[in-house]
Amino acid sequence: MSRFRTLARRCLPAVALLLLAAPAAANTLNQNVSWTIDRAGTTAKYRVVAYGDSIYAGYNGSISNAARWAAPTVDSEYLSARWNADVESIRRAKSGAVARDVYENKIVAERSWMQAASTRVVTFEMCGNDGLQARTAFKDQSGTCNYAGLEAAVNNCRTYVAASMDYVNANAHPNTRLKVISNLYYPGYNADNVQSRCRDASTGQTVNLRDRFLPALVRMNYWMCEYARQKGFACADSFAEYMGADFDANGDGQVDADALRYVSGESEASYVGRITGALRPTLRDANTKFVTSTSSFDYIQSDDTHPTFTGGTVSAGLWGGSTGSGAPRYASFTNGKSPIWASFGHERMGWALSVYGPAAP
Repeated sequence: MSRFRTLARRCLPAVALLLLAAPAAANTLNQNVSWTIDRAGTTAKYRVVAYGDSIYAGYNGSISNAARWAAPTVDSEYLSARWNADVESIRRAKSGAVARDVYENKIVAERSWMQAASTRVVTFEMCGNDGLQARTAFKDQSGTCNYAGLEAAVNNCRTYVAASMDYVNANAHPNTRLKVISNLYYPGYNADNVQSRCRDASTGQTVNLRDRFLPALVRMNYWMCEYARQKGFACADSFAEYMGADFDANGDGQVDADALRYVSGESEASYVGRITGALRPTLRDANTKFVTSTSSFDYIQSDDTHPTFTGGTVSAGLWGGSTGSGAPRYASFTNGKSPIWASFGHERMGWALSVYGPAAP
């Protein structure tokens, strides 16, 4: 017992330092979870494998736990009902990881998860941290504005999204029925509507941060969906789901969220022009996602970055990942949607992934 107390005293300062530095620790925090939707009366079990950063991790500000019902597990619940089978949701995620990190240290290094014969769906998301880091660096600039960091983030995103799709295509088990990527929503859309400290070299004036960041993010999203089209993936358009209302707010005859979606085969110029031009007045901060003209939900947590969720947490992070199982929350889905499909950010993203799910495993 005395040896244990001595070891504990030696460890406490390090643990305390980690806890005090939680935001920094979360920047490179593995948050891996395996959760099985255990449906009564079934014996077959299939696997959904999800690779990504803090979004798929279900990050909630904690270094020791994450959302149980993050988007990939929500998707698994839908598939479980559709297939009348147990579905194992494997989330191999690293909070704070840039696209290269997700590619190298999750998709490539942990390829064995998608090589299992039970795998039916492989999904990934990335690039959010490339954008967030470029945004932070730009906000810190003074003097003459340098836009190279934003351009580098776009190019890195393109490089590693394409590489990731190629690697999944080459390494996922042949039984895989669906490969799907989720693109980026814009966290902090309202908060970025301010002027920079730096000044544009041509005009000598400060620039609106949102005016600079939005086109870069939209270009990332275009290439996620365009590469998906080229390489046999589906593209769940989380930008449209989060940033547009579920009704026709501008009277153009289209539901705003539908109008914002990537159109298969369109050019980059067309897509970027639509989102940053004619449809820009329909964009809304996802903290206030309007599902009707009088009803809205908050899709973003208080950190103004990560999606909201419900259903509690599971161990994931500093103390290791977790494996567990439980009954589905809903036995069936009317019109393919749960009663809370539009109420939380992770529920909405999980539903967006589920619409591409095959009818049978």
